[in-house]
Amino acid sequence: MLRRIRERGPVLLVPLAWVVVTGAHLDLVGDDAIFVAHLVMAVFIAGFVVTGWSAMTTGALAGWRAVMVVGFGVTLTGIVGFLESAEPALAVSLVGWMLLPAAGLAYTARELPAARVRYAGAALSSTLGAGCYLAWWLAGVGDPIALAGFALVGLGQTAGIVDAAARS
Repeated sequence: MLRRIRERGPVLLVPLAWVVVTGAHLDLVGDDAIFVAHLVMAVFIAGFVVTGWSAMTTGALAGWRAVMVVGFGVTLTGIVGFLESAEPALAVSLVGWMLLPAAGLAYTARELPAARVRYAGAALSSTLGAGCYLAWWLAGVGDPIALAGFALVGLGQTAGIVDAAARS
């Protein structure tokens, strides 16, 4: 059962995470809920890495192991951001979780020639989404740009995880 959760859980968790992030941006989800989500995410990441470490030594999974290890630190940065009311730490966490999976998707595109276009497209979608969010955050462009960014990130990352789950 643990193996099935590790393989299939992210198919639900990835798009749900971006729906919640969008809800937080729209003030529909409170800071306490996002803080708890960071704590839960840290536990899930640690669990995924510990239980899947030996299976993630080669190929595309090796890249995702690196994403998870770095992502654990990014998630801890977000937790500290909440505890210290540090907006830059929260931004690092959010943008980190936009770009880290984009890097993993790009790596997967290189490692899986049969799915290269799919994973490269997913990486591009996530990267463009991060760019939209950064344009909103740094340049003050309108909310629709930030929302488009969340949608692009969610779309790209969901496409990648759905394909990965179908392959397992």
